[in-house]
Amino acid sequence: MTIGHDVFASGTFVGRVWDPSIAGPSLVTIRDGELIDITSKTTPTIRDLLEREDAAEYVARADGPVLASLADLLLQSGDQNQQAVHLLAPNDLQAVKACGVTFARSMIERVIEERAAGDPDLAIKIREKVVAIVGDSLRNLKAGSAQAAKVKEALIEDGIWSQYLEVGIGPDAEVFSKAQVLSSVGHGADVGLHPISKWNNPEPEIVLVVNSTGTVKGATLGNDVNLRDVEGRSALLLGKAKDNNASCSIGPFIRLFDATYTIDDVRNAELRLKVVGEDGFVLDGRSSMKEISRDPLDLVSQTIGRHHQYPDGLVLFMGTLFAPTEDRGTPGQGFTHKIGDIVTISNDELGALTNRVRLSTDCPPWEFGTSHLMRNLAARGLL
Repeated sequence: MTIGHDVFASGTFVGRVWDPSIAGPSLVTIRDGELIDITSKTTPTIRDLLEREDAAEYVARADGPVLASLADLLLQSGDQNQQAVHLLAPNDLQAVKACGVTFARSMIERVIEERAAGDPDLAIKIREKVVAIVGDSLRNLKAGSAQAAKVKEALIEDGIWSQYLEVGIGPDAEVFSKAQVLSSVGHGADVGLHPISKWNNPEPEIVLVVNSTGTVKGATLGNDVNLRDVEGRSALLLGKAKDNNASCSIGPFIRLFDATYTIDDVRNAELRLKVVGEDGFVLDGRSSMKEISRDPLDLVSQTIGRHHQYPDGLVLFMGTLFAPTEDRGTPGQGFTHKIGDIVTISNDELGALTNRVRLSTDCPPWEFGTSHLMRNLAARGLL
């Protein structure tokens, strides 16, 4: 899997880097293979930039000093030295939200997780039974439609109905809080697995970037690290399964909507996933936005509106088609991460997001929160 730097040669990209000279984050854009600092009093944060109606045009004309070479920062991996410039997650003050069970194939896997209650052996038997009943009939099913209601009735009769199928084909999408503001990690950082999990996997996703008015301003890539056994034991453990130290990766940059990139590019996006283990194991996967059960803008409207406001905007993971069943080691046990795995999620229009897998307890602790950002910006004369 190769994504060259030329993906960033066209389009409008913005991101954030840690600048040790100011002990804080700077906003950057890409120009001629270099990262240009575009932080200013009018746009001290990504949040402020996205509130501008002319965000893409503003970035195109903004100027500032060169902070680093794009190539150098994209080569970073593992522990990141706070004394060196490195990429951060491109979001800052936005709420980090996620939608689950938005693809039929992964929806079936969620049903299996729930019924198996975290037992991989039992999952095999349940998968065979569910597929025999459902087959591929849910793949192109429109969530909330009359046809979906009929499928629901049939599944209930067969005793297979699940809360995951409810949000997968019912009228209401699953929307949950994935991570805390400023806790997401970026390209090159370690991603964390809670130590209690023994069955887990990456989730390659497109992440929409939405401002306070509900306007989608662009998109980026994300890894919604998934603890299959924890969530599978009980849906009430979703928060414990999803929100842990370094468990949310976003990046490498936000591509703003402009003449070269629109919501239709998101709708047609093809994502690739590659996992390379220290044991020599290699997993290749994919996720196609063409197979999503709900339109991206429907997911946005179910998240933000008169029913729920986000004054600082939000980033929204839209779910994944990827549900790994390939064995790693013991036959029938399926895929699970091993410490040291290198995970790369890529897309031709958004670049590649690479992270190394560790335990959450071994990843660098999250220490730079909203209060630290405000104090840092104030000390720099940006507030």
